[in-house]
Amino acid sequence: MTLLGLTYILVGMLVAHKNGKRKVSRFRDAERTRERLVQAAAREIYRAGFQSASLETILAATGVTKGALYYHFDSKEALGYAVVDEVIGPDVRLAWVRPLLTDKDPIDALIGAVRNIPVQPVIVRGGCALNNLAQEMSPLHAGFRKRLETAFNAWREAVASILRRGQAEGSVRRDVKPDDAAGLLIAMVEGYGSLAKNAQDPKVMKAGIRNIVGWLESLRSLHSLPSRGNHKRG
Repeated sequence: MTLLGLTYILVGMLVAHKNGKRKVSRFRDAERTRERLVQAAAREIYRAGFQSASLETILAATGVTKGALYYHFDSKEALGYAVVDEVIGPDVRLAWVRPLLTDKDPIDALIGAVRNIPVQPVIVRGGCALNNLAQEMSPLHAGFRKRLETAFNAWREAVASILRRGQAEGSVRRDVKPDDAAGLLIAMVEGYGSLAKNAQDPKVMKAGIRNIVGWLESLRSLHSLPSRGNHKRG
């Protein structure tokens, strides 16, 4: 091989390397832009609801052009779906699924998750993002309803699963029906959240948390009570 031929090869390799780096950089920039759009949309939907959410507000918050928005999402609905799949669903898993993937006592784990429900005034006033969107869009749009159902089902199954484990270990009453109890827990959490949002008062949510904890304590089996102090119900 001549020196000139080797030079051409080396130059070609350098150009290809630089082009490859540029492609990776453009891909990362596109991913960052998409993430900014989804996060801004989540905030706007939480503030105004999906139907009233303003694309102009989302674009202003991100500094993204309308063309870039439609490059990533072909419709407002597609952006809303991404909010459910990439923000609301993961938030539900973080709050209600991951904490229950534990070797801790099942009732203790559930009580811990309930006590971690946010009670800051700004969150209470805004309500639960999952419930807000379900109340608004589930009666109107099958695409949203199915995606929101996935989040609710993950929450329900996580609670039911840990209750079944508690029954197998003897720490949860045998007469408890895990699936029904899981649905009741979700109904209580979302119900108290709605009451607190309507009242615009964190004290309502705090009272709800106390009541839910009391109900969870009542699910303990008699077998588990002696080692846990003076519980009155099994």
